[in-house]
Amino acid sequence: MSSDVSHAELPFTDDAMLGGRVVVRQALQGYRAAVDPVLLAAAVNATRGQKVLDAGCGSGAAMFCLAARVPGLDVTGIERQPDVAAYARAGLILNSLDGSARILDGDISAPPLELKNAFDIVLTNPPYSEAGSSPPNAARAAAHMEGAVDLAAWVSACLACLKQKGRFVIIHRAGRLSDILAALDGKAGDVRIFPVFSKAGEPAQRVIVDAGKDRRSPDSLFPGLILHGDNGRYTSEAEQVLRDAQPLPI
Repeated sequence: MSSDVSHAELPFTDDAMLGGRVVVRQALQGYRAAVDPVLLAAAVNATRGQKVLDAGCGSGAAMFCLAARVPGLDVTGIERQPDVAAYARAGLILNSLDGSARILDGDISAPPLELKNAFDIVLTNPPYSEAGSSPPNAARAAAHMEGAVDLAAWVSACLACLKQKGRFVIIHRAGRLSDILAALDGKAGDVRIFPVFSKAGEPAQRVIVDAGKDRRSPDSLFPGLILHGDNGRYTSEAEQVLRDAQPLPI
C-alpha cells in the first residue's frame, strides 16, 4: 500500500497481513513486522471473552492477528515508543477494533497497576538482541535490542500481569531458549516448546514457548513448523498459518 505521513510527519505504509484479514500501519524505515508476530498470534490458544495483553506490542501486528482469528477478545497492547504506539492506535481503527481493544503508552517493566494480575493471556515478541549489538537505525535498535530490561526481567514483568494459571506465550531466537526457561523456572510450568525451522534439516531459528503461571505440569516439546520448502516458497503448513489464519498445534 502507498506511503503517507504520520502524526510525526514520518513516512509509513499500511500493510496487509494474514491474507488481508489484518492491516498494520508501520514506519517506512526502521523495524517492520514480518512473520514472527503472525506466528506468535497463531500460537495463542484463546477463547472469546478472555483478557489478553500484548507486551511490547509495536505496531500491533500480533494482537491484531489474534483478534482477527479469535473474535470477542478483550485485548490490550502496551508500547514504550510513542510514535510506534500511535501507529498501533491507527491500526485499531483500520482493523475495526477501536471499540474492543486499546493501546497504552508505557514500558512493560513498569506497567500501570491496573495491568497487574489482570490477564488470562500475555503474549510478547520482545527485543531479540542482547545489549551491545545495536542496529544502526534508532527505531530498529529499540525494537531489536534489550535495554535496561533484559530478557529475564521482561519475562517476570509479563508473568506479573497474568492471573493465576494464566498463559504466557513468547517468540524469540532459538538460541535464547535456555534463558527463557531459566526465567520461567519456579514461576510457571506446563511449558510447551514449539520450534520454528526455516527449512527441513536446519537448526531452528525461532522458538515459541507457551507456559502456565503457577502451574507444575511437565514440559512438552512439539515437532514445530517448517516455513520454507526446497524451492524457497512457504510450505503448505506455513501458508495455512500465515495466510489462512489457522492456529499452530501447540
